[in-house]
Amino acid sequence: MDVLIIGGGIGGLTLGLMLHKRGIPCRIYEAAPEIKPLGVGINILPHASKELCELGLEAALAKVAVTTADARYFNRFGQLIYIEPLGRNAGYDWPQFSIHRGDLHTVLLDAFVARAGRDRYLTGWQCTGIDQDGDSVTANFQDPVTRAPLAPQKGAVAIGCDGIHSALRKQLYPEEGPPIYSGVNMWRGVIPWQPILTGANMTRVGWLTTGKMVLYPIRNNIDAQGRQLMNWVWEIETPKYKQWDWSRPGRLEDFIDGVKDWHFDWLDVPAFFRAAETILEYPMVDKDPVARWTFGRITLLGDAAHPMYPRGSNGAGQAILDARALSDHLARGADWPAALADYEALRLPATAKVVHTNRSTPPDAILREVYRRTGDKPFKNIDDVIGREELAGIVDAYKKVAGYTKEGLRASR
Repeated sequence: MDVLIIGGGIGGLTLGLMLHKRGIPCRIYEAAPEIKPLGVGINILPHASKELCELGLEAALAKVAVTTADARYFNRFGQLIYIEPLGRNAGYDWPQFSIHRGDLHTVLLDAFVARAGRDRYLTGWQCTGIDQDGDSVTANFQDPVTRAPLAPQKGAVAIGCDGIHSALRKQLYPEEGPPIYSGVNMWRGVIPWQPILTGANMTRVGWLTTGKMVLYPIRNNIDAQGRQLMNWVWEIETPKYKQWDWSRPGRLEDFIDGVKDWHFDWLDVPAFFRAAETILEYPMVDKDPVARWTFGRITLLGDAAHPMYPRGSNGAGQAILDARALSDHLARGADWPAALADYEALRLPATAKVVHTNRSTPPDAILREVYRRTGDKPFKNIDDVIGREELAGIVDAYKKVAGYTKEGLRASR
């Protein structure tokens, strides 16, 4: 019997590709009635890039993404704090990509359909719950528009890859409640713009107390002017934010005052934000790690298993690592419930550590440290504020937690 994958996003498609590579039949059930290029930017760090490249997707990704060269950290006065080489530029064996989420989804979907067949990816199938016995699972579905029930689907195991609003997670944890607000509100979008700095940078500016901007290109040469599509995020501490909403239209006037003086020699930030045609607003949320993902022949993967703050570009990356671990365990033997339990034993502690680290010490914690030491004032020389070794130590410590040190990735080949 097939593996039933509930959710056809990045995690579900990656799992499908990895199972197909190992000769394990699967079917992917996606709730959306039709596939649209939704979302904004995402980064594929070397640990995730390694897995996608091993699936033969490097050329397809490079064609639609920006190959990221470095990360640059600035204070809110536009002063450079630190440059961190990324991907192959940092000596990794794999690139780092900045890509539109819709483009990444398209690359994965095209590959899955070409390899496994279009009939293995079903749209308009919204899961309402899973039943199981000792030998199989039965997934129940409805039409997402009419709510009419669809034919139950039988399989060997069911994998919940259906995101932060996972129907499977709600079935397993009915009393869990909504996601937990971090105290940080976010606005984000995409803007066509001339290349900034070298045109291959991930840029972080400021700190959450007064506002932080994250900026990186996700498409090259989008028009005759040679502009890039720039992904941007504005984050600021907002302790009294009460309404939780995953995504809603945002208003420029709600945050533009925070950058009114951000005129740098490499970017006029107010002018940049005013060029945004569409703005999305949502609070930064996650969920506490749960004690288990696996219940017999059911398990969870990606955001359904471990919703985390969008820091360190690790949401999709950890889902891709989940998919590799799960497919490896399923390929090792016929006792699939035991394989699901072994997968959980490997991945649950690792992802829980990322969730907690994203809350306390994210990779851009160097911005917080400089903010604290300078008292939110310009500095004359960054070396008088914080040493290069300490800066490198902060970002390298996060790589160890998230699982993408060069040494660790090479050892796992």
